[in-house]
Amino acid sequence: MAVALGGALGSVARYWIGIWMLPLSRSMPWGTISINIAGSFAIAFLGTLTMLQGRYHLPEVWRLAFMVGVCGGFTTFSTFSLQVFEMLRAGALGRAALNIVISVIFCVLAAAVGYWLAMRLNTSA
Repeated sequence: MAVALGGALGSVARYWIGIWMLPLSRSMPWGTISINIAGSFAIAFLGTLTMLQGRYHLPEVWRLAFMVGVCGGFTTFSTFSLQVFEMLRAGALGRAALNIVISVIFCVLAAAVGYWLAMRLNTSA
């Protein structure tokens, strides 16, 4: 139930952020890119901060509610994949490549920053 509720929250947040970012997303899907970067940061940050050895350990049900539910409902890899495919199908090879590069590099970077920040918080006094 916690995962389902988290998924509902993540999905609604994704919808509203996508709507909010629509004016910026005419030639590139900036809403999807931003959502995936934020979700990559959030899952790495909270996952690291609340792990069993972490300073702020959470019960597994809350970790699952956030990491599987909220982040699973919030991030949009399937949307990213479809958008890239549509760009390729439309012959926009450069935009498709740019979307892939931006998404992969910045999502991995966001996950690394989230991990690093959580580790710093876990080891601070």
